[in-house]
Amino acid sequence: MTNYQIITDCTCDLSKSIYEKYPLLILPMEVNLDSEVFMHTKDFQNMDAITFYNKLKNGGVSTTSQINPETFRIEFEKVLNEGKDILYIGFSSGLSGSLQSSIVAKSLLEDKYPDRKIIIVDSLAASAGQGLLVYYALLNQEQGLNIEENEKWLNDHVLNLSLWFTVDDLQFLKRGGRVSGAVAFVGTALKIKPVLHVDNEGHLVNVSKEHGRKASLHALANRLHETIIEPEKQIIFISHADALEDAEFLATKIRSTTPIKDIIFSDIGPVIGSHSGPGTIALFFFATER
Repeated sequence: MTNYQIITDCTCDLSKSIYEKYPLLILPMEVNLDSEVFMHTKDFQNMDAITFYNKLKNGGVSTTSQINPETFRIEFEKVLNEGKDILYIGFSSGLSGSLQSSIVAKSLLEDKYPDRKIIIVDSLAASAGQGLLVYYALLNQEQGLNIEENEKWLNDHVLNLSLWFTVDDLQFLKRGGRVSGAVAFVGTALKIKPVLHVDNEGHLVNVSKEHGRKASLHALANRLHETIIEPEKQIIFISHADALEDAEFLATKIRSTTPIKDIIFSDIGPVIGSHSGPGTIALFFFATER
């Protein structure tokens, strides 16, 4: 009943403590840093987080590529040949075309493997928000949920997954078209730190502008305090782009106001970090609404 493989990709930014504990398959993704291409893997095998963000701080330019259908086909077929079904939890379709690539791969394999199931779930999330859904899927599998039950749980809860970000350098949002050059210039001069949110369609939207880093972190904590569901039962995720001290500050602030069960930290990998930049802090939890 639970003979299925949960698959995701490295945009999930999961903590090592999780991916080493569970039988999870995390697909690598391609990153182009200053015209040198490397594959970002779950364990930062080809470039660690500190090295990557130091390069960005020193003027490095990084771009990313979505996973193509052929890569999905190859990786999915390996699992199907083992006699297992597939539950793939993908990076938000509102932020990347990777999920569509997985759908193409599924269509190529269904006729060849009529007795196997390939189920695709759009996380409508990024970074450890995607990772938080994956984590619960792993717990569900461990507790005996079959693949259809797990799919239903994920789809029933995806819009209660709340995702909040703040960035330290507006120039990276400018490069990605999230803010204009004028806004980035003025915001940098005035030390404005945006607070961003992933909406119900999986798109990143700018919600507010805070004056100073600490104010933006307080804003994240306040969002959690106002909307979190049953905090005493929740393990929440905080991911960061070479900004552990600020992540710990946020965690301390949250614990001072909200009786959460626990917090797990993780690094934001270069796929997400290429677009948000060093110093990004992201917060993920289940709430009354996104």
